[in-house]
Amino acid sequence: MTAPISRFPVPELKDLPEDMRSRILDVQEKAGFVPNVFLALAHRPGEWRAFMAWHDALLLKDSGGLSKGDREMIIVATSAVNHCLYCVVAHGAILRIYEKKPLVADQVAINHRKADITPRQRAMLDFALKVCSESHTVDDGDFEALRTHGFSDDDIWDIGAITAFFGLSNRLANLSAMRPNDEFYLMGRVPRSKT
Repeated sequence: MTAPISRFPVPELKDLPEDMRSRILDVQEKAGFVPNVFLALAHRPGEWRAFMAWHDALLLKDSGGLSKGDREMIIVATSAVNHCLYCVVAHGAILRIYEKKPLVADQVAINHRKADITPRQRAMLDFALKVCSESHTVDDGDFEALRTHGFSDDDIWDIGAITAFFGLSNRLANLSAMRPNDEFYLMGRVPRSKT
């Protein structure tokens, strides 16, 4: 028998408000499955909507100096520090797909300083992990170090905001014992089957 996806109640899709159900069905159509986070957080609709709005504001915008891969890299690195199995596995899959590198998520989750990433990405993750674990020590020198790699102040905000948001997400996932979908484990590691 499969373990539950959360310690907390998981509503049936049919019982959710229309806006939530519609969003989840759109994701299911694109991904081929419903990521467990959508259902695990759905028992609190107001919080679910706020969570998704903040998520979208940080991760779905096309502007700024961070690529989609950069954003996922920040999530994987900080989620590893926070011991969040769900986010490392789920966002690791997305990172592998965006970067087209089957090993990168594992490398970043274990030790980004030895990962096959650019010096710019390494500096980005150094800063993200400082925000994650020692935000009280962030100073102007950290900003200057990032600027030498071409990051703007808006980019620096994005790095910090993604890190902070996933601090929240990681803690909710750990609190609820959110289980990653099995589908995430192989995504981006092996070629998709052609149907």
